Amino acid sequence: MTDQGNNNQNISQNPFAALFSSLADAKQFASGQKATPQQSVDSGESQSESDNSVSDSIDENEDSVAEISRSFRSRQELCEQLNVNHMIQRIFLITLDNSDPSLRGGNGIPPRCVYLEEMAADLDGQDWLNMDTIEQALFNRLLLQEPGNHLIYMTSCSVVNLSADRDAGDKRAIPYLYACYQRAKEEITKVPEKLLSYAVRCKNLTVSNARTVLLTPEIYISQNVYEQLLDLLLEAVRGAQFEEVVEFLEDVIASLLADQEVRTFGEVMVPVFDIFQGRVKDLDLCQLLLYSYLEILLYFSRQKDISKVLMEHSQPKDPNSGIQYQKTLLGTILNISCLLKTPGVVENHGFFLNPSRSSPQEMKVQESNIHQFMGQFHDKLYQILKNLLQQSSETRHLLLSWLGGCLQANMGRAKIWANQMPEIFFQMFASDAFFLNLGAALLKLCQPFSRPYSAKLLTFNPTYCLLKELSEEERRNRNVHARGLDKETCLIPVPPQKTVEFAQSYSLLTENLIITQLTMHLGFHRLHDQMVKMNQSLHRLQGTWRDTQLSGGPATELREQFERLMTVYLSTKAATTQPAMLQNCLNLQASCAALLVQLSLGNQGPEHIPLTFPLPELENSLLCFVPEFFAENMGDFFIFLRRFADEVLESSAESLEHVLTFITVFMGNVDRLFTHRMKNPHLRAKLAEVLEAVMPHMETLSPGATQPIMFQRQRVFSSYRHAPQLAEALITVFVDIEFTGDPHQFEQKFNYRRPMYAILKYMWGEESYRESIKHLADYASENLEAMNPPLFLRFLNLLMNDAIFLLDEAIQYLSKIKILQLERDRGEWDSLAPDARREKESSLQMFGQLGRFHNIMSNETIGTLAFLTSEIKGLFVHPFLAERIISMLNYFLQHLVGPKMGALKVKDFSEFDFKPQQLVSDICTIYLNLGDEENFCATVPKDGRSYSPTLFCQTVRVLKKINKPGDMIVSFSLLADKIKSLADRHQQEEETYSDAPDEFLDPIMSTLMLDPVLLPSSNVTVDRSTIARHLLSDQTDPFNRSPLTMDQIRPNEELRQKIMKWLADHKQSNQQMGPSG
Repeated sequence: MTDQGNNNQNISQNPFAALFSSLADAKQFASGQKATPQQSVDSGESQSESDNSVSDSIDENEDSVAEISRSFRSRQELCEQLNVNHMIQRIFLITLDNSDPSLRGGNGIPPRCVYLEEMAADLDGQDWLNMDTIEQALFNRLLLQEPGNHLIYMTSCSVVNLSADRDAGDKRAIPYLYACYQRAKEEITKVPEKLLSYAVRCKNLTVSNARTVLLTPEIYISQNVYEQLLDLLLEAVRGAQFEEVVEFLEDVIASLLADQEVRTFGEVMVPVFDIFQGRVKDLDLCQLLLYSYLEILLYFSRQKDISKVLMEHSQPKDPNSGIQYQKTLLGTILNISCLLKTPGVVENHGFFLNPSRSSPQEMKVQESNIHQFMGQFHDKLYQILKNLLQQSSETRHLLLSWLGGCLQANMGRAKIWANQMPEIFFQMFASDAFFLNLGAALLKLCQPFSRPYSAKLLTFNPTYCLLKELSEEERRNRNVHARGLDKETCLIPVPPQKTVEFAQSYSLLTENLIITQLTMHLGFHRLHDQMVKMNQSLHRLQGTWRDTQLSGGPATELREQFERLMTVYLSTKAATTQPAMLQNCLNLQASCAALLVQLSLGNQGPEHIPLTFPLPELENSLLCFVPEFFAENMGDFFIFLRRFADEVLESSAESLEHVLTFITVFMGNVDRLFTHRMKNPHLRAKLAEVLEAVMPHMETLSPGATQPIMFQRQRVFSSYRHAPQLAEALITVFVDIEFTGDPHQFEQKFNYRRPMYAILKYMWGEESYRESIKHLADYASENLEAMNPPLFLRFLNLLMNDAIFLLDEAIQYLSKIKILQLERDRGEWDSLAPDARREKESSLQMFGQLGRFHNIMSNETIGTLAFLTSEIKGLFVHPFLAERIISMLNYFLQHLVGPKMGALKVKDFSEFDFKPQQLVSDICTIYLNLGDEENFCATVPKDGRSYSPTLFCQTVRVLKKINKPGDMIVSFSLLADKIKSLADRHQQEEETYSDAPDEFLDPIMSTLMLDPVLLPSSNVTVDRSTIARHLLSDQTDPFNRSPLTMDQIRPNEELRQKIMKWLADHKQSNQQMGPSG
């Protein structure tokens, strides 16, 4: 420092020092003369602060100017050199000048700079920077591990300036270069024209050095330059300087792409993606930091070069493993949700903890908060996917290939075994959160064409689904990225020998729609199923908890179990009921309903065509290429809304009309051409459940509960223009589900028919539907002996079959329940071994569930018969059906009001949905509805198994006991008296016909035949009413199982004449014998 001080003193005493704005400038200039002279650069008059300072000094000393001009090249060179040095110092905050700051002038130099001591020594005392030395200087600056240790004051001001210290001493290469880039941009806007090229070169140096840093990160010890790049973006997103950082990065990217010898651009970006993924995977849905990272990912998806590398990097290690897609960067983002991260582990879950201690209002607020964040999250995901699709054809191909491969690798999610083996499931397939979020983003992509009357919809080409074994190049060129769809079952089978005309290339709409529907099939369905099961488990736990508390047992473990399950349920409900997602899904499903109806009409034109009945017969229907999951998704979604988001249905009246139309066309067999619409009977039966879900429903609510608003749904149903066809479609599927070909068809049909009873009841209350049902009944009455039994006749026959079976089963289960309850209450279980006791408890629980189901169903069937008989009588009193319904009603009365009713008195009727009072009332209503028909009343006494005058007297007594209206009791009493008198007459006839020859007796019923007919294949004679009843359920000859229809039977006129003669002779003989005989 002594030599430097002497040098400073010598210069200060030099008379020419007055020409300079500061002692430092004079020293710099003097030192410059020892170095090699620099080439002159043409420039104009300087306007900068430094230039003015020097110029002013020279102007004031004209004599000195002449001397200086003789000693040095020119004053322009002097000014230029000094200003370049100052500009470099301002941009890069580095210097070679370590002179006393008090000797420097305030001419725009920065307050702090990093002193490059080693470089200054190498330059043998040169203490200024120029364009020849700046590149080396910047490189040296970047190699400093602790640049903050080399900071010097550039001005005499010694005030603490943390900002200046931080900027100059920043040891992070990327943020430092970005700051230099920004300062260089500022200089470009300020410097005179003669310095502009230098400023631009400085800016370019920041970019080229950033490229060098990213290409050779190993040089920069103790720095993670990729992390710095990500942090730079993160700080910019949070600090509103994002556009400035993007501009810098765009320049760096262009530079990287121009030089890929050391590392490719992809190799530079992959570490950034890995760091990004590592940070994001542990973030929660409601953390604001997550959305900053999503903004960065949005930028990545917008930048054409980064987006391509992003998609290349996101390809899974094993494309056949579903879980591997979740482990990619895109998969990590898609896995973020309010669902449990680890299935079954509630601890450390951030949502709905201790729900029993929270009020409903608090849980509602939390759910609303989750929905708000989900809405933002799904918007970002949608924008990312949209950006990637709008990039180059290569990037779009990579994204669509990723989606197609992901869906194929996760097809196992839809298999039944997957839900039964959760441990294996979570190791093999992507999570529920992954598919829920992916589905939400894809649904938003579908919104431009998710309008039922959209002309774009008609460009959908389902032949896409039958393509298979395409090469990668073919998939790229033809836009076919979904895989494995050719293995899916379609709505109808492809006709044999059909030639499929595949498109040369498929639209993005076709691919988007198919991929979205497949995503919903693999994701939403499983979550819906889980919610239903959790709901059931919560109800069971509540019941067990209540019983345990009443018995004084320990309930702590049950409470904890309930809390855990409630947390999972509330989290799942919040995840699946985000309003915007539901609305988008509703729009898509309603549009798909309209699309499938158009395909069912054979419409392949540019405009929608109106639906008319009967439907046209189609020879080349595109429905044979449409996978069943299109219809399954729609059904599943509307059933979900009915259960968990009913308010959405009320606000979507227009969409509901399209759903009704779809159900009308695809559920029934309206025009006997149904093979052209949908083959799967189980799927058709599910449409009945969908119909029950979307129709208005008035349920019995708990006290204080609010009845949901039904106005819009009632309006849609009441004004539906295809009401007659919808009613017929419902009755058709009720009948068709009897024979599905499934080995479990008998048990399945009751579940399938369960929602149909509620629909029938609602339809009966609406005039347009009721009249169409009555029309079907009238047609059946007029065509009882048609080759194919009329639809409504078959329906009534099956309805009575169900009623007989269900109520009989319910009675059996109630009897078993009562026995077990008595054993338990008497203490007989106390002495049993633990295993035996558990077996008894298990049996009681099982019988209770079965009894409840059969009671519910029998209540529905009897109730349906009650309202149908109020206006439809002719069919019920016809010999085909009269005997069956009478024997059924009497049999049930015998158990409900007779001596056997004691066997059904279980502890709590409501626990098993046993409603004996309602059943008795409905049975009596049926009797009164049909009691005006003479032949019906005459048939009642013929029921030798259950009828007796005493039974009807007991029924009257019960009606009084349950406080039924007086007019009902009187009417039933009068009917009982009328039937009793007919019973006396019938008894006399029975005695008369008791000795009839065997050939006159029906071989099935052992009753006298009044209308004998001959069966053609077995050549057996039976009574017409007997075979007619049989053919309603089974269109085969009961004696040899060969096919048989009513039009094939022939009257046995010869035998009928014999029977008639025998009856006449017998009657005459009895009259001659008189009463005493």
